[in-house]
Amino acid sequence: MPKATLDEIDRRIVAALQADGRMTSLDLAQSVGLSPSPCARRVRALESAGIIKGYTAVVDQARVGLPVSVFVSIRLERQREEELDRFADAVARWPEVVDCYLMTGPRDYLMRVVVEDLESYERFLRDKLTRLGGVASIESSFALKQLKRSDALPLAAARPSGSAGRKVVG
Repeated sequence: MPKATLDEIDRRIVAALQADGRMTSLDLAQSVGLSPSPCARRVRALESAGIIKGYTAVVDQARVGLPVSVFVSIRLERQREEELDRFADAVARWPEVVDCYLMTGPRDYLMRVVVEDLESYERFLRDKLTRLGGVASIESSFALKQLKRSDALPLAAARPSGSAGRKVVG
């Protein structure tokens, strides 16, 4: 997929929505220095281009009874396409897995599992992860404290891509 080029106004729109996805269209337009109609067109274009993938609420996992985050490193027996697909299909069905990445290095996957307590994690391991064929090893690390959490991307740090990218809005 080609990388989209965001101009300064697009960056401001995305940054504002990352900070507050519930802001009104009028507030968004005022915050980025546009009138409401052009701002709404840009937002629709960003959505159509897949840059803005959706809107969601950020939920405090401890306050909803899921205080335990476990980072799990997985190594598969083989990295054939069918094993990778089987693993990906299984992970997609497990609500406890909130993040999962295919990795380079000594492990094939790194995932974050969110559970109520140690017993819940043990059940997840026993009933789901260890029953999945093709898993060679599982290493679990329990997070003691979360120092930072963000879904906001550092758009200011991203370099404009010039002619290599695809212009989203004009």
